[in-house]
Amino acid sequence: MAKAAKKSVKGHRVIVYSTATCPWCHKAKEFLKEKGVKYEDIDVGANQKAANEMVEKSGQMGVPVIDIDGKIIVGFDKEELENALAE
Repeated sequence: MAKAAKKSVKGHRVIVYSTATCPWCHKAKEFLKEKGVKYEDIDVGANQKAANEMVEKSGQMGVPVIDIDGKIIVGFDKEELENALAE
């Protein structure tokens, strides 16, 4: 299991499961940076154990998978990310 992400400035624990070549992963991470949200980035292309953890959490093999305080968001869904970060 991946190490726990530290709480961000806004008090959320955010993990982004991504790959180096995924354009939607880059968009999601850029969005989080713009919002001032700290996150742990886990490259599932290089870490099979983390990839298995991501599939277990989301039921999906596609990236990005974003875990915000245990709420799983599959893909780059700006509205859903904003809602999760507002909680």
